[in-house]
Amino acid sequence: MTMKTEFAQDALAGRVILITGASQGVGREAALAFARHGATVVLLSRSVKGLEKVYDEIVAAGGPEPAAVPLDLLNAGENEFNQLALTIKREFDRLDGIVHCASHFYALSPLTNQTIEEWMNQYRINTVAPFALTRACLPLLKDAPDASVLFVGEHHALHPAAYWGGFGASNAGLPYLTKVAADEWEMLPNLRVNLLLPGPVNSPQRNRTHPGEDKSERADLADLMPHFLYWLGGDSRGHSGEVVELDLRKPRG
Repeated sequence: MTMKTEFAQDALAGRVILITGASQGVGREAALAFARHGATVVLLSRSVKGLEKVYDEIVAAGGPEPAAVPLDLLNAGENEFNQLALTIKREFDRLDGIVHCASHFYALSPLTNQTIEEWMNQYRINTVAPFALTRACLPLLKDAPDASVLFVGEHHALHPAAYWGGFGASNAGLPYLTKVAADEWEMLPNLRVNLLLPGPVNSPQRNRTHPGEDKSERADLADLMPHFLYWLGGDSRGHSGEVVELDLRKPRG
């Protein structure tokens, strides 16, 4: 697949896109990029200050006024997810996409040092919340003329390795979830779901998972944005159930 690198300024005009983990890292970068291309973004994060900062950045840049929703995915249940969907319905009367960027990571450690609570919490945010939030918003997505759900995962979801334990296992649920949802939605040509694994990029999470890595060789967050714009825009219509693993690292020297 040849990836576009240039998108029209109004490529996402009229679309409403929900982004989890929107206060930092990949989620923040995606929110800013989508707003620059005309989308109204619904920012979701547990950090109120982080949300306010991204909100202000979008408004200052002249983007469509976003919405900011403080929500802790670790403690959210069906009522909170359903209420969020109702709020989006009431405020915008549509939802054209969800980007699941929120992620939870403790530390690299052997299995003998990992606790049940750590595993449960990582599964709660990395696997269960994306499923539950998508399910709550599914009626809105079904009504959209062209809707896209994008899960954002991590390399070790496909490549198990020592010390990745609960974080890798919880991310390994996303390829499965992607394939199941794509299969169930096969008869809905207006709705697609895919999984993107960004690879080595300069993000807060990468700094924690790979503290000894040379940052100068990683891709910048901006390098990911053509991929996000593609999967949330009309160009990706008809592509569903795909697991896309990126490696945008800069060449040495």
